[in-house]
Amino acid sequence: MNPQPMNRELASIGQSIIINGELSGSEDLTIEGRVEGKIELRDHVLTVGSNGKIKAQISAKAIVVLGHVTGNLSATEKVDIKETGSVDGDIVAPRVAIADGSHFRGSIDMQKKDQPTAERTHGAFKAESKTPKPETQKPETQKPEPSPVNGEFIRV
Repeated sequence: MNPQPMNRELASIGQSIIINGELSGSEDLTIEGRVEGKIELRDHVLTVGSNGKIKAQISAKAIVVLGHVTGNLSATEKVDIKETGSVDGDIVAPRVAIADGSHFRGSIDMQKKDQPTAERTHGAFKAESKTPKPETQKPETQKPEPSPVNGEFIRV
């Protein structure tokens, strides 16, 4: 039994198509061409095909990457970077899958959907950063008291 209605067609942007600007819609979309700007498919799945080249901020329910994406990705359900996929940008999604052999540079924030955005900043994982962070003064940390190891005190 097919879970999709028989009359439903999948929207796609072919390999020779180039779009500059904003792209939004209310259906699942596959991109094999080039898109620059902003992509918003809030309640639907965006698939970047193996020939797709995207330079955009992306918001969707789920994002599957087989091609190249430069820009930040935000998904309400999942981001999936397949073996041939490449992402240069930050990801915010409750579930993230990065396949062996794929490329990713950026940060990942996997906070749950129901947490407000203000609380998301403390739980982010930084995978790689292009710009060095400025040195900040570190507060004095207290060294732990020596603890006995085999009856002798050792300071680490």
